[in-house]
Formats: sequence, structure tokens, C-alpha cells
Amino acid sequence: WGHNVPEFQKRFDADTAGEGPKRLRNLYFLYLIELRALAKALPFFQRSSFRLYTGRAQEDRKHKEMMLDILQLARSFPLHFDETSLFAGDEKEAAKLKEDIRLAFLNISRIMDCVGCFKCRLWGKLQTQGLGTALKILFSGRQIEALPPPGAQPPAFQLSRQEIVSLFNASEG
Repeated sequence: WGHNVPEFQKRFDADTAGEGPKRLRNLYFLYLIELRALAKALPFFQRSSFRLYTGRAQEDRKHKEMMLDILQLARSFPLHFDETSLFAGDEKEAAKLKEDIRLAFLNISRIMDCVGCFKCRLWGKLQTQGLGTALKILFSGRQIEALPPPGAQPPAFQLSRQEIVSLFNASEG
């Protein structure tokens, strides 16, 4: 594993009939979506009730602090994606678009089941779930902002351990 400059050039060079720069724009777009989701999820992770549960309390606290530092840094980034513009306009059309996106993710996940290479299938599903989790966060903005204080009723917004892992993996990949 390491840098593969010929593969990078094959995929992203301008000599790809215009596909390379388009792919880079798509990657940048995904990066902005995931960065925005990480920043928006900060209040969820800041809750005292959120724990990492690795089995070592001291390390859990240390890793949570580091994670919160990273999320604070993500929040400080000035050029966030604005998800409100994505579904602006007619409410029915926006609801249909959200449902279409949800169904597309289910379909992509099913397609990934057919990939022959186990490693490719695993990473593809992880990336797909990570992006799906990012969209879940973006679409749940009001629920995240209205998180009840710790000890009160269970919050309406929840992330499973699997969603958290896939979100952070997709953000770095």
C-alpha cells in the first residue's frame, strides 16, 4: 500500500477525456458533504452520555477529547456545504428527492453485494454507509440542534456504532 502515481494519473489526469477533472470535483463534493456532517454532528458527540467503550476508561476519555478536537476543527472550516440549498423549493419534490436518494443508497448497497473481491466489497459498503450516515446527519439538523439534556428523554436523533465507524472511515477515505 502506498502512493500509486500512474493509477492516479490514469483516473484523474486531464487526458481522461474530461472524466478525470469531473471525478476530482465529485470527490471534493463528497468531501464537503462529509465535512459538513462531521461538523453538524458535534453536539451529538459532545453529550456526556456519548462514550466510546473500548474497555479502557482513561483511553476512552482521551480518544473522545481528540475526536471532539477534530470535529471542532471541521466546524471551523469556512466553506461548508449548505445542505439547505440541496432541497430548497417545493416540499413535495424535496421529499421525493430525499426518498430517491435513500432508494439509490439501498440499490448501491445491493450492487456492492455482487462485487467479487471481498476487500473491494467491504470498502465499497463502508464508503456507501458512511456517505449515507453523513446524509442522515444533514437531514436531521433540527433533531441534532434540539438534543435533550443528558439524563432526560432519549434523543430522537441516534447514530449506531456501525454508522459512526463508517462515517469516520468514509471521511478519511
